[in-house]
Amino acid sequence: MGFPKNFMWGGATAANQCEGAWDVGGKGMSVSDAATAGTLDTPRYTTYLTKDGQPGKAIMFENLPEDAHRAVLEGYYYPYHEGIDFYHRYKEDIALFAQMGFKIFRMSISWARIFPKGIEEEPNKEGLEFYRNVFQELKKYDIEPLVTIFHYDMPTYLEEDLGGFGNRKMIDLFEKYARTLFVEYKGLVKYWLTFNEINSPFLIKTFVPNFPKEKVKDIFQLLHHQFVASARAVRAAHEICPDMKVGAMLAGVCSYPLTCNPDDILATQKHQQDNFYYCCDTMARGQYPYFAQRLWQEYDAQVEMTEQDLVDLQEGKVDMVTFSYYSTNCITKDENAEKTKGNFSIGAKNPYLQYSEWGWSIDGKGLRYLLNELYTRYQLPLMVVENGLGANDELEEDGSIHDPYRIAYTKEHIKAMKGAVADGVNLLAYTYWGCIDLVSASTGEMKKRYGFIYVDKNNDGSGTLKRYKKDSFYWYQKVIQSNGEDLD
Repeated sequence: MGFPKNFMWGGATAANQCEGAWDVGGKGMSVSDAATAGTLDTPRYTTYLTKDGQPGKAIMFENLPEDAHRAVLEGYYYPYHEGIDFYHRYKEDIALFAQMGFKIFRMSISWARIFPKGIEEEPNKEGLEFYRNVFQELKKYDIEPLVTIFHYDMPTYLEEDLGGFGNRKMIDLFEKYARTLFVEYKGLVKYWLTFNEINSPFLIKTFVPNFPKEKVKDIFQLLHHQFVASARAVRAAHEICPDMKVGAMLAGVCSYPLTCNPDDILATQKHQQDNFYYCCDTMARGQYPYFAQRLWQEYDAQVEMTEQDLVDLQEGKVDMVTFSYYSTNCITKDENAEKTKGNFSIGAKNPYLQYSEWGWSIDGKGLRYLLNELYTRYQLPLMVVENGLGANDELEEDGSIHDPYRIAYTKEHIKAMKGAVADGVNLLAYTYWGCIDLVSASTGEMKKRYGFIYVDKNNDGSGTLKRYKKDSFYWYQKVIQSNGEDLD
């Protein structure tokens, strides 16, 4: 059994990582606009000014000093400010996607481009028009947009003055934002995702060493507000256009017990519950899972919720489950086991797998396993909306880029998806992450390239931004033409 005839092949990006034009067209400042560049060995920072006007910086994911505000400062490089200039080059890029044969393109909308502060009565018309033009360009080539409403790109005002999703007021503001998009793009966009990797706040507590237990208590309340906001958005989409399909989007956590020691097996089960199923169950089943009470008690958390919240969750169940998948990890109670880490993924090293330059395991079979687990659990259509390999590609003098490692990685994951489809999984789409090179979210680099299309830009921001087709461009073109049959 192969992929269904209507299977949607494509690629994925995010607004803050590719658009650029950070202060153009009426866009307000987003929290990501104050994020500096980093590397695998040096962290990204958020720059700020204190109440007294003193400049400073904090490692990403750390709290800013009290009363400090994000600010763009002299002497720092902010890679998101230009991105890869998709804002001005989207026609060129979409034409390249069409050459590959894309059926679907996942992208996100910058909240601050629609509502610059997030609290305005009326949306920014220039922002609305920009995305309308992008969607119309996609339709010209019969490419379906798959649009993420919130992809780590919050207006600074909402984060600093309202406290982000820790504040219950954010539910109404998000619903207004989502309704605006649904009304404006009715007929242009069918597929929507509410929050990118909504479980990522939980993963941060394992990604950041010594993450304070007190902060985890706040995460439960933040996530509750996001769950309700997402559910209201789903309900609104169905009211405005019954044909719209809205999905959950999660960071795909796939963990193995390192050994057959029962302690490792139980620890792995708990890890999956806490870091993945807590969020996915709530969005797909419309209610908190049975183990939520255990998890809340573990952190002494009191989640404030109303009866209407529970109604909203039930009435706003998602239509599909979508997720990112890059690698797997191993869980063990053995503190002496060899460790490895990647982006939001820490665990013991798996002796049966190879690892990328950035420390991510390469495990196509894990994708087949996870697809089966999710379809068994939810019986909802699935999409793999992020998957890819970041690598240091070399541009040759003749303009070619040879990336057999990316082809090999993607081939194994397509084989895994084909296996899952043969198993009976209802898989709708595959959108390879960073189908065109963009700024890495974890390190802020351009050097960590994912794309089938090379963008001439360096870590320091230099470069022509010229686009080049990698070997993988032509390979993926062939894959799509054959509907996943020709992988050689």
